[in-house]
Amino acid sequence: MITLYQALMLILNVVWFIMIAHIIMSWLINFQVLNIRQPLVAQIWFGLNRLLEPLYTPIRRFLPNMGGLDLAPLVMFIIVIILQRALINNAGFFYGF
Repeated sequence: MITLYQALMLILNVVWFIMIAHIIMSWLINFQVLNIRQPLVAQIWFGLNRLLEPLYTPIRRFLPNMGGLDLAPLVMFIIVIILQRALINNAGFFYGF
């Protein structure tokens, strides 16, 4: 059971860092620090989009249209934090206490 706990925490941490990279990259693209026409930037950007769109799409269905403001990453951050806290608070179950 400890392995399951550690695997779930690792997955949540990886999702967390991928989301941070995606958000920072979106800011850099919007402020024209990075150019999406560069092949490496385009590959990283589209790769991150392919990874995160399955997570964001169900959330976007429930959120109202805010124009240019996308709140799906914020909601996903909150979900990841809640899942991490739930795992940490129930770690005794995984450790057999």
